[in-house]
Amino acid sequence: MTKILQSFRRLKMSKLYIFVLLAVFFAAYGFTLYQTPKLPPGDPNNAGLVLPDGFEALAVVDSLKGNARHLAVNSNGDIYVKTRHHAVTEGFGNVALRDTDGDGKADIITHFNKYESGQYGTAMKIHNGYLYYSSTLIVYRQKLKPGQLVPDSKVDTIVIDSPPVHSHQSKPIAFDGKGYMYVGWGADSDVCSDKRPGSLGVGRPDAEIPGEGCPHLIDHAGIWKFSESKLNQTQSEGLRYATGLRSIVGMDWDKTSNSLYAVIHGRDFFRMLWPGMFSPWESAMLPSDELFKVHKDMDGGWPYYYYDHMKGKKLLNPEYGGDKIKEGNGAKLTQPVMGFPGHFAPNDILFYKGNQLPERYKKGAFVVLHGSTIRQPYPQAGYFVAFVPMVNGVVTGPWEVFADGFIQNDPVLTANTAGYRPMGITEGPDGSLYISETEKGKIWRVMFKGDKTKFGAAQLAKMVARKKTASNIKDPDPIKDDLDRGKPVVASAVYTMYCGACHQRDGKGDGGRFPPLNESEWVNGDKTRLINIVLNGLSGPITVKGLPYSEAMPAHRSFLNDDQVAEVLTYIRKNWGNNSDAISPQEVAVVRRSGTK
Repeated sequence: MTKILQSFRRLKMSKLYIFVLLAVFFAAYGFTLYQTPKLPPGDPNNAGLVLPDGFEALAVVDSLKGNARHLAVNSNGDIYVKTRHHAVTEGFGNVALRDTDGDGKADIITHFNKYESGQYGTAMKIHNGYLYYSSTLIVYRQKLKPGQLVPDSKVDTIVIDSPPVHSHQSKPIAFDGKGYMYVGWGADSDVCSDKRPGSLGVGRPDAEIPGEGCPHLIDHAGIWKFSESKLNQTQSEGLRYATGLRSIVGMDWDKTSNSLYAVIHGRDFFRMLWPGMFSPWESAMLPSDELFKVHKDMDGGWPYYYYDHMKGKKLLNPEYGGDKIKEGNGAKLTQPVMGFPGHFAPNDILFYKGNQLPERYKKGAFVVLHGSTIRQPYPQAGYFVAFVPMVNGVVTGPWEVFADGFIQNDPVLTANTAGYRPMGITEGPDGSLYISETEKGKIWRVMFKGDKTKFGAAQLAKMVARKKTASNIKDPDPIKDDLDRGKPVVASAVYTMYCGACHQRDGKGDGGRFPPLNESEWVNGDKTRLINIVLNGLSGPITVKGLPYSEAMPAHRSFLNDDQVAEVLTYIRKNWGNNSDAISPQEVAVVRRSGTK
């Protein structure tokens, strides 16, 4: 700076003139250096999304081979996505996307890194120059190089889980900024029982000694804390940070409150397992999915308790003596900061840190609700992005609808007909939001182009209305919204009660966890094998119509007789494009007597 002034003085310029020139120079330089990059135009109709006024959206990519789970955006705008179906990507588990001309659309799409995973492999985050991602069993890390889209650095293994693979092993991750990483460990159980109607749960409720409680709590159903950089850590090397959390798919660290937050899937099948206690409406609405502020040694209560957001209480599960009223020690447990209606399926959470969006969105958390699969006879629900307002980690109001428009059929009768099911959310370097979905692999970029100083109730009005009226968001009316009301019963009674919740009423599966029955090689194949599956259950992994599935099917032999098994199997072998011969009660009896497994 001194040399610049001396140069101007040699030209005999006055001090005032010199400073005017310098002011103009640095103002122009600063504007060029720090101005906000120009945002690309949104797509017509916001690429299908419904957003508050002032927001626009575009489709970064309409579909990705292998579909999409969670995603991350680098400081230069490159996008990294965890794929869902490795089987259709030649084994590649990650996708890198780059926009080369600034229109917001991905021009380069490259799959990379082959590793074993499964549909639950989830995490994709960028932290301290590394790309972290997970399969169902392992958390990996790779160093990113500036300007290089696809990393070619050594793949580090950070955390290793033990096989076998099971459901709810999604391995979400979060970082506290102090050198530690938090990893979710879901439980391979709905409620720690044998999945038979009316059966009691395993273990003593509220057991303080691990061996006396649900065995899943010993090494699952919780969050573990690890070093973010130490290689090849096993679970025993980590610290169990929280327990009593059934299925954790999304986590994020909030810098404002300096706390970890996690979204949790509640249990399923109240009506199927306890038909005399829960009505179809109660089974659709309960139990609540939960948002927790997670602290060390917290207990979320699973499997002994569930949360009822309508009552604002933790209640005992019926497997442990609950009757929809008994609270047990539920009040002593850590309570969620927010309860969502049952089966909304919260799959990701984000605390916004940027400056593009209105200030209100820096005071709270975005929660991505993947959508239900088992709400019939009521419309399937969820399938949108919510916002939970907070101040310093304390919730200040009810959850809001931020982004809707993902469903392509209204109402959604079965999950596989929803269209798009939002999955992941992240933030770009300019403050744009990016949202992924699992069914086609579409990715949206959401931008704010309105007046931030005037953003308020008027801009949110239509979203408030959607919360009250949209079939996938509002609380269903017990009578008016019953989709079976007044319709003749055409399906198998056994299938409707015990099978439709997982495989869906159209037999096409839920698109992820449970396989399709329509035109399935398992349904139309060997009769003995099919009968055996219903009687004795089946544990994955298996492949159906070219895609892998790992969700366990429970044994039905103890509560379905030979006539019922024959009826339901004949039904599925004669519907949805299947045209195989019937199965008789006598054929079922032969397999039952043989004890084949």
